[in-house]
Amino acid sequence: MENIRKTHLVTGAAGFVGRNVVKRLLASTNDYIIAVDDLSVGAAPADWLDLPSYREGAGYSVHGEDERLLFVYEDIREVLREIGEDLHPFAVGRGFKGNRIADVFHFAAIVGGRAKIDGDPMAVAQDLSIDAELFDWVCRYKPERLLYPSSSAAYPIDLQNTENAIALRESDINFKRMGEPDMTYGWSKLTGEFLAKIAASHYGVKVTCIRPFSGYGEDQDNTYPVPAIAERAAKKEDPFVVWGTGYQGRDFVHIDDVIDCMLLAMDKIHDGSAINIGMGKLTTFREIIDVFTSFAGYNPEIKALTDKPVGVHSRYCDMSYVREKLGWEPKISVEEGMRRVYDAAVARLKAHGR
Repeated sequence: MENIRKTHLVTGAAGFVGRNVVKRLLASTNDYIIAVDDLSVGAAPADWLDLPSYREGAGYSVHGEDERLLFVYEDIREVLREIGEDLHPFAVGRGFKGNRIADVFHFAAIVGGRAKIDGDPMAVAQDLSIDAELFDWVCRYKPERLLYPSSSAAYPIDLQNTENAIALRESDINFKRMGEPDMTYGWSKLTGEFLAKIAASHYGVKVTCIRPFSGYGEDQDNTYPVPAIAERAAKKEDPFVVWGTGYQGRDFVHIDDVIDCMLLAMDKIHDGSAINIGMGKLTTFREIIDVFTSFAGYNPEIKALTDKPVGVHSRYCDMSYVREKLGWEPKISVEEGMRRVYDAAVARLKAHGR
């Protein structure tokens, strides 16, 4: 008997994490996928999908020979209002064969690099609206499972400074004794975590929350530091500019490891509680520059720009709970992951004749 195909919803599907999840689902399942993004940031499917577009309509396209992927170019809030509690009219109107939505992967958010978080915090606060509508819809529609990506930005900033830098544990976020998270982005993610617990406890929704630290990968855009540093190293920038002193550190984890851990967590955690995803290792931006410039074969002068936004000084995680709860360890070392990013940057420069 043929397995019944499920249908999954991926919001923010054109962003870095969203598109990697879409590609993983296409490669590892035979399920249908509804991918939603208004393309305010991120790339259109033609830029990252190997599948042809078989049909196009007003505000959507359907991809693949078996038409498993429906891509909708719209604000997720409008899409959720249209779906309501019945996917059928929405799907039929676009000639899509998918049935009731099983898993929801929610990556829709207004966010960018540090310049966006610090420079336009009220725009980032719109994430509160996006998440509120998503959770309201989820509690009415009742999909099988929901993945809510929180963020390491939800952790109290007083645990991430030069005098008090610690490996952050899941228990360092306590809704009864709150610390101040990182700007409006941190507040929105903290609020999302609280809504996740409400959805699970009051409405019976199976919700998994993850707190990814500094995820990176080969197809991340240059508004984020890792691909930007890689490209500048490939161009042999000298002096090499770094925001702040460069001694501020993060926990860099490859996107493939993030998705592996996320999918495992969805099988085992359903109560809305959150887990860290990282390497459990603090790496400074100067160390990242050293890795990339060693790949490029040169040793530049480092020029610090101390007037630029840098965020907290040190942010990394304790992975002991994840090891105990899930039995999971990251597979891709920082050096291996950064080599992949560097090779991708070199390939892009060659493709553009630079």
